[in-house]
Amino acid sequence: MYYTYIIRCEDKSLYTGMTNNLDRRINQHLSKSGSKYTKSHNAIKLEVAWKSKDKSLACKLEYHIKALNKQQKENLIAGEGLSTYLSRIVDCRRYKIVKLE
Repeated sequence: MYYTYIIRCEDKSLYTGMTNNLDRRINQHLSKSGSKYTKSHNAIKLEVAWKSKDKSLACKLEYHIKALNKQQKENLIAGEGLSTYLSRIVDCRRYKIVKLE
């Protein structure tokens, strides 16, 4: 299983990434051993994540989410479906939202 995720940083910015181990990767971001961006912007929480069956799908979703503007990403976090912005770009049925605890 692979995951594409959005993290909120202390300055309210959003970081999008992908991984095959969501818990480990989020802990890396939160402990400042993740990406260069989240080290300098201080990641504070995982906002939303989607799972997919293979790396190619996760990378494709990451790429297209990164191309969205901040308001569109905020709308995804608020519960708007991927199909709102990406229906003509990716097969949104291949991604399942991950329920966060």
